Amino acid sequence: MTDASPPPRTDLPSIDRLMRSAALASHVSEFGRDLVVECARTEIADVRRRLSEGDDASADTSESGIVARIGARLRATTRPSLMPVFNLTGTVLHTNLGRAALPRQALDAVVAVSSGASNLEYDLDQGRRGDRDSHLEALLCRLTGAEAATVVNNNAAAVLLVLNALALRKEVPVSRGELIEIGGAFRMPDIMARAGCKLQEVGTTNRTHLRDFETAISAKTALLMTVHTSNYEVQGFTAAVPEADLAALAHRHDLPFVVDLGSGTLVDLANYGLPHERTPAEAIADGADIVTFSGDKLLGGPQAGIIVGRRDMIAKLRRNPLKRALRLDKMTIAALSAVLQLYLDPDRLTENLPTLRALARPLDEIAVMAERLAPVLQTSLDGVAEVACEPCHSQIGSGALPVDLLPSMALVVRPVAGRGRGALLKRVAAAFRALPQPVIGRIQNHSFQLDLRCLEDEPGFVDQMSGLAAALGPAR
Repeated sequence: MTDASPPPRTDLPSIDRLMRSAALASHVSEFGRDLVVECARTEIADVRRRLSEGDDASADTSESGIVARIGARLRATTRPSLMPVFNLTGTVLHTNLGRAALPRQALDAVVAVSSGASNLEYDLDQGRRGDRDSHLEALLCRLTGAEAATVVNNNAAAVLLVLNALALRKEVPVSRGELIEIGGAFRMPDIMARAGCKLQEVGTTNRTHLRDFETAISAKTALLMTVHTSNYEVQGFTAAVPEADLAALAHRHDLPFVVDLGSGTLVDLANYGLPHERTPAEAIADGADIVTFSGDKLLGGPQAGIIVGRRDMIAKLRRNPLKRALRLDKMTIAALSAVLQLYLDPDRLTENLPTLRALARPLDEIAVMAERLAPVLQTSLDGVAEVACEPCHSQIGSGALPVDLLPSMALVVRPVAGRGRGALLKRVAAAFRALPQPVIGRIQNHSFQLDLRCLEDEPGFVDQMSGLAAALGPAR
């Protein structure tokens, strides 16, 4: 005969009794009564389930224990999913970690326009409806030399809009070596198909000549296009058509010439000790009619797809129905405008722009910080791992200058001698991610590495180290 399950405990505190406790009363003022009651009921139900399953050991039925767990549930429920982290991965523009950090000026601009009404689409001079592009166009034209400009929500959208507006139901020749795939298996041929135009591959993966484009041109051709291979580089026996030559060919056939720069920069990075990356101004000077590039990569602003070029073509893009679907919101416009303003003073750009400051950060500055932080980290990991300062290389990220690495310094964490080092490394990485402001590093060469190139809030990082032992758990 099977024993009947033990009846549920009836001596658990009631919801009404719990809600009268001082601890939950303070939670009500912080989280609201409805959510506190919901979490209290869930906690009591969880305790009853454990008791019914015979799990008395883990079912703390004391009122203080229940109230504490209700508080933990409330904090977990209301904790934002999207939060700041320390990016110590060694990838400056990390797509998974939000890419560019916005400067203070951009944050102030977002607050200013989002806390009340603004002239987003209102012409103050004329007293009538305006165009949201007007807040950005003059700055973009000044910085690129273009006649006109418009902006959408990312560069993939910019390319989609350009192709749909200028090449619908027609052909677009593109070199095979430029049929890129960006993050998330998002491919240029797919974008072209969705835009309603037909891709015409020319040349080969490693070598494409001007004659390949000239042979491909027909009455069905809408435009010529070149795509910057921002996330890879073909090396060795290669050939590519200079943009000026391709522009001249397009114009001889009365065709637009479009350049997709991907991760675009508005300044010559060589002036800041970095590898040169082609700029929109250079593309315009070489004859491009339309240039597209990102706002949240090398430019150092919010996510946006920027389109600059000929006035008549930009006007055609604005009339396309997709433009409204892909348009920017007021907060992004405010942030991008503030960032563009910083480029008017290139001498202070590294001082004002976090992305460029991180990219151009001197190695000796990073090394000195590493020496300061190593003892702090060693104290927190005493008995678990050894910490050393070692040279490493950062990468720019987000498809920008993929083969160019930046010398940097890392705090390298190696488990003490013993078994299970791999498992311990994962625990260490998880402990850093569990800190109030998660710290994201990388596991490499049997160690956990924290590249310090992007660490600006050193005091905030240090303050968290006292909680690292707790995050590692008791089985150290």
